[in-house]
Formats: sequence, structure tokens, C-alpha cells
Amino acid sequence: MRYIVIGLGYFGSSLSMKLTEMGHEVIAVDKNMQKVEAYKDTVTHTICLDASDIQALSTLPTAETDVVVVGIGEDFGASVMATAIFKQLGVKRLMSRAISPLHQTVLEAIGVDQIIRPEQESAERLAKKLEMKGVIDSFDLTEDYNIIEATVPERYVGKTIAESDFRARYQVNVLTILRYRESKNLFGKSYQKATVLGVVKAETVFEAGDILVVFGKIQDIDRLLHMR
Repeated sequence: MRYIVIGLGYFGSSLSMKLTEMGHEVIAVDKNMQKVEAYKDTVTHTICLDASDIQALSTLPTAETDVVVVGIGEDFGASVMATAIFKQLGVKRLMSRAISPLHQTVLEAIGVDQIIRPEQESAERLAKKLEMKGVIDSFDLTEDYNIIEATVPERYVGKTIAESDFRARYQVNVLTILRYRESKNLFGKSYQKATVLGVVKAETVFEAGDILVVFGKIQDIDRLLHMR
């Protein structure tokens, strides 16, 4: 997969190096030439340009990029500007880093696909989530077993937990389901707010957009999500 990471601070550089290490193509961008030079041997591509300049960002291969991550930290204005430009460019998936509740609200108003809070999310953990398609979040219990949040596969929408029988087919247990309902932020913009269904029952029916919280071995969860 191809990623564009904006900002080569601690978070952006760590994410860029981890994704490169995983075998992905990464285009890391920063306006500081010293940072660009520092990571040129550990990241697939490093480019020096101003992420608040729409003409400069338009030169990047956004149409052929799977995910854009705006990882700019303290420069609130540059972060918002870069996010707005990428939204305007119509990138496939846009993720932006927020450093405060206000910052998060502004990013929500712009309409990013996912907001990253660095105090809650390590770069290595995010890289692992990006590696496995469909995974929203993950928590390692041991080297083998994980708790994963993932979008319900389309083939199970409309079926009950009993009919799907993940435990027998994949040795994976459904712990609960996150279901999204429409809400509004401070700017009056609609967004989807997650509701936890609690302990799910055998007759619970999967709906489109449900986020499953499942427990099992990572390879078994991967088989469930991708029919492997």
C-alpha cells in the first residue's frame, strides 16, 4: 500500500519508519529540510515542501495513495490547512492528528475519516492497524491473542451472531458491537457517534457499519475479515 505522511516530528517519523519497515511505500513530507535529510535512508521517500500550500500538495500522487496521515503536531494552523487541502483533493482515506479537544472539533467539521490522538495512540500501534484492512483498533493481550475492533464484513450483514458462528468457523469470539448513530458537534455538523450494545446475544443481528469487538488469534481474525 502507499501512504503519505505529513510532518516528520516524533509521531510522523516513527509512523513513516514503521510502515516502511512493514514493506509499504511511504512518502513522508516536511517543510524542514534537515528532517527530510535525516530520514531519507529509513523512509521510502522523503520530500521537502510546505503542507499549507495547495499547489505544492497537488504535486503529490494523491490519486494513487491509499491513506494520507496529517501528523503535524503543535502548528494548529498548518495541520488544519493541510487537512482541508487533502479533503479538497478528494483523497481515498484521510487521517489527521489532533492535539486538543478544539483541534479535534475543527477536524471533525472538515470531515476527516479518522482522528488520531497521540497521547492515546502510539505510531507503532497505528501502523499495525493500517497494515490489516478493516481493523479500526487493536489491543495485544499476548504475542498470539488480540482484541480487535473491525468493521463487520458485508457477507454477515443481516445475519445473527448464531447464524454467523464465528467461534466454530474461526475460533473467534464476539465480545460486543459498536453501533453508530447520528449526532452533532459544536459547529452543528453531523457525525456518527458510537454506542456500545453491551453483552451481545445469539439473536443479535449484524447491521451495515457495525464495529465488531472480537477476541482471538490475529491470524484467525484475519481469516474472518478476509475469508482466508
